[in-house]
Amino acid sequence: MATSTSTSTDSTSSTSSPSPAPLKSTSRVPHVVIVGGGFAGLYAARVLGKSKVRTRVTLLDRRNHHLFQPLLYQVATAALSAGEIAIPIRAVMSRYNNVQVFLAEVTGIDVDQKKIKLADGEMDYDYLILAAGAQTAYFGHDAWAKIAPGLKSVEDALDIRRRILCAFEAAERMPTDCEERRELLTFVVVGGGPTGVELAGAIAEIARQTLKHDFRTIDPTHTRVVLVQSGDRVLGEYPAALSASAKKQLENIGVEVKLGPRVTDIESDKVVMGTETIPTRTIIWTAGVSASPLGKTLNASVDKAGRVSVEPDLSIAGHPEVFVTGDLSSFTHQTGQPLPGLSPVAIKQGERAAKNILADVAHKPRQKFKFLDKGAMATIGRGAAVANMFNRVQLSGFLAWLSWLLVHIYFLIGFYNRIIVMFRWGWAYVGKNRGARIITGGACDLSDSPDTTIPVERVASSDAKPFDSSANSHALPTPASGTIQGPQGAPA
Repeated sequence: MATSTSTSTDSTSSTSSPSPAPLKSTSRVPHVVIVGGGFAGLYAARVLGKSKVRTRVTLLDRRNHHLFQPLLYQVATAALSAGEIAIPIRAVMSRYNNVQVFLAEVTGIDVDQKKIKLADGEMDYDYLILAAGAQTAYFGHDAWAKIAPGLKSVEDALDIRRRILCAFEAAERMPTDCEERRELLTFVVVGGGPTGVELAGAIAEIARQTLKHDFRTIDPTHTRVVLVQSGDRVLGEYPAALSASAKKQLENIGVEVKLGPRVTDIESDKVVMGTETIPTRTIIWTAGVSASPLGKTLNASVDKAGRVSVEPDLSIAGHPEVFVTGDLSSFTHQTGQPLPGLSPVAIKQGERAAKNILADVAHKPRQKFKFLDKGAMATIGRGAAVANMFNRVQLSGFLAWLSWLLVHIYFLIGFYNRIIVMFRWGWAYVGKNRGARIITGGACDLSDSPDTTIPVERVASSDAKPFDSSANSHALPTPASGTIQGPQGAPA
């Protein structure tokens, strides 16, 4: 479920860039800058916006929306549309008069000068909450990113959705018993954590339920879905009994679970793990994440994953005005190990950082961060899930799935989004349908499909139309780099 600072000082905040507009201080109200509109940043801004203690808040993000990352895989697998799990940050912050939102690319932090470096200028701060989140990590194999995309943004999800749907479209044109067809109908998910488990289960459901009657020359129910995980079990951070239950539930819906050797090579048509090679044309990477590189610009201590070591109050050593929260922080003061990168952790850290800033401004003592671990859960498919509630109660199957639905609806931001998602899930449960099966981002690359040979239909249909082999085909475009654009395409 991913997916994301002390006595007050005089505020003389300004920015040297033409966009965002220069900020001129007219009072001694402290200027709090929040970098990142994820769970930690958004909830921190809410606390500061609601408080009667005066602060001036600027929230910076390179995207204009807050994304509910725990449901991002459902966009990638056509269960939901992107707008149903995302909401404009400005819409959420519009009720708080002291909060201003800027679309901006943050490139670094100068903690000594209390300046945030932007792609187009600088911004001063009195307090900083750094909540820039994490990114996909390929463990030194960055070349794999073009072949095996990760899942951290809306762009990633739409790219994966296109790859999945295009694979079925290309397979429809292939002759029966063609090796290329088998490769196209093989989907490999690398990484057996919650995201990998949920993606693999969702792809299996697409093939065996949603698309079952949509094609004429292929049988989607024969699709091969492979989940690859190094080690001896999936969901390694869950109790062993729940890991075993998850593996069994995946296998019940047709997912092959391969445990053991690490993936050693990925190419456009195969995945190599140990001595085994899996021919495939669609590979999805969920095997690891690393913290945002912004953490290293603080000149603070970081761990191997790039997470910044924080004090018990979530500030960094030597700079009590700088707080690091969410996936970017390494908080080890509670268990001796960093807290998991889950949305509840990010939410509570964002709130605590904001409350400690307010305590400073009100000349009150700060409080240490404490997290009550309420457990974790992962869905596997329709009516199938595992849940570890408060690390005491272990649930599997339908009851765990129902608990997963309720928890995710609760944390989804926006009343409209909650209603729409509940309706979508209810309709999908009754009708086994996924309504967002739209291919966007460019035409499918069907260049490997035969130009003249059209396969014999699997099921006779009087209204079925043959594929127009004379139609032009276009290569899939390179996935968006994530560069933020300002008005009229100017860099933000």
